[in-house]
Amino acid sequence: MVGGGYRTADSMHREKALEKTEKGLPAQMRENLDALRELGVEPYPLRSERTHEAGDIVEDFDSLEGARVKLTGRLMAIRGHGKAGFADLVDGSGKVQIYVRKDDVDESLFAVWKLLDVGDIVGVEGEVFRTRSGEPSVKVEGLSVLAKALLPLPEKWHGLKDKELRYRQRYLDLVANEDSRRVFKARSDIMRVARDFLHERGFMEVETPVLQPIYGGAFARAFETHHHALDLKLYLRIADELYLKRLIVGGLERVFEIGKDFRNEGMDRTHSPEFTQLELYQAYGDYHDMMDITEALLVRMAHAVHGGTKFPWADGEIDVAPPWKRLRVMDAVADAVGADALDDTAKLLSAAREKGVDLPDGASRGEVIEEILSELVEPALNEPTFLIDYPREISPLAKQTPDDPEMVERFEFFIGGLELGNSFSELNDPDEQVRRLEAQVTAREGGNAEAHGMDEDFVRALMHGMPPTGGLGIGLDRVVMLLTNSWNIRDVILFPPMRPEQEA
Repeated sequence: MVGGGYRTADSMHREKALEKTEKGLPAQMRENLDALRELGVEPYPLRSERTHEAGDIVEDFDSLEGARVKLTGRLMAIRGHGKAGFADLVDGSGKVQIYVRKDDVDESLFAVWKLLDVGDIVGVEGEVFRTRSGEPSVKVEGLSVLAKALLPLPEKWHGLKDKELRYRQRYLDLVANEDSRRVFKARSDIMRVARDFLHERGFMEVETPVLQPIYGGAFARAFETHHHALDLKLYLRIADELYLKRLIVGGLERVFEIGKDFRNEGMDRTHSPEFTQLELYQAYGDYHDMMDITEALLVRMAHAVHGGTKFPWADGEIDVAPPWKRLRVMDAVADAVGADALDDTAKLLSAAREKGVDLPDGASRGEVIEEILSELVEPALNEPTFLIDYPREISPLAKQTPDDPEMVERFEFFIGGLELGNSFSELNDPDEQVRRLEAQVTAREGGNAEAHGMDEDFVRALMHGMPPTGGLGIGLDRVVMLLTNSWNIRDVILFPPMRPEQEA
């Protein structure tokens, strides 16, 4: 059979495929391309036509049996020799078996069939029938080549398992792995649900600058770039917050943005330097309103992906049905290192170190609390939990609680040990905001590269008056991780940042 050595790629090792690629394209597939052209077949035509999708044949077989259909898709698992052959035709809806028999088609069509390889994209026309084994299939009477493949696909029986290759060549991952297609379908559903949910509640979707002269809204190191026409240093935004608050000042009372943020930090299974975040702000609201929105939004997302509030996570199950647990930060810290350690910073630092938390000498009280939370508290928050009321020192954009001026109305929420979002009752006192930003500038000058800078225009906006406001940011990549039971953030980002291929 022409091209038989490449029909399933079962015996093709990746190293061998790469070796062939370096010398040129795999020789037999290239020969099949040339042979198709010699037969007068255009292997990359302008148009195609289809009346049904592969999934239709399987799902609606009873109504389609005997009907003539036109399908398009990628050939997978070509099998059979001699005068008949089978293949799986795969499109976005699923796969269906096709059957080609020499005695049922003209000689030129069967000659084209013999030159096809796994991975080729084709159009077929024929009658829907059921094989002797009971499998819904299409008996091919017409066949057209829509795109001839010139490189072999990954080994078909085991899918694409090489993580490095899956992330770097996502197109191969999507062809080979149904689970990957399922994850990114779920991601699309989650994004759609977020927008629908907020539009229903009167929020307006907006777009704010990605390139910013001053970055803020989070503790993070920014990526830098240079605008040549303006001769100006700019930064990729680390958060959308300060621009969205300007819109609240301007009278847009409910706004949200879904977009990319960037943080020039390390990479691990839950962190990517480029990530997708939802930020929303509601005038005349506070962090209690944001808790209500968070619960309702996650319920809606879970229903979209799983049809209910319960879903698998790791080796167990999560249920996002409200109400969620509320846990005060200082109560959590006391549980982790002992209530006696809260008396002063030195005792707190010592207690944290005894529990294995790595902290430098001279760490501030807020920094110690933050590390205790990160190392000892947050990983154990499996059930949906709001961790509420944070030290003012590590929350410079939040409004203080009514009973303790050193604490602010802020929450982070956790599910399955993942930090998924952050919320404030937003600070709207411009004088207090200046004092807190000045403290951040001092910290920055002292070597803290993640501290905020002084955004004078943001302060000027606050001086015109910003109503009481609740704000919420949600890391959507991590939400997708949770709802698809994906352990690594790179599994839910189509094209994650990676080292150059030569270095890897």
